[in-house]
Amino acid sequence: MDKTGLIEETVRRAGDGGSGPSAEETERVLDALFGTLEHAGVIAEALRRGEPVTVLGFGTFHAEDSRAVLQPGRALNEYITHDLPPDRP
Repeated sequence: MDKTGLIEETVRRAGDGGSGPSAEETERVLDALFGTLEHAGVIAEALRRGEPVTVLGFGTFHAEDSRAVLQPGRALNEYITHDLPPDRP
């Protein structure tokens, strides 16, 4: 999935009843989190400061040997390895 697909799917899932964010708003949020070629995102800035970034269930981003690493969280690992439904509580 590329950035456009990620934006479209996020808008679709968050748009419950048409009250969700627009594609433009979603893109700004993704750019703020992950960054662009021109500007670092919040995650990259935290890693550069030596701070890990944890998204519960998804995983923890951290810097290791001057590179970014994602350590997947339990929910992500279980979904990937056991083919659990995405709406599992």
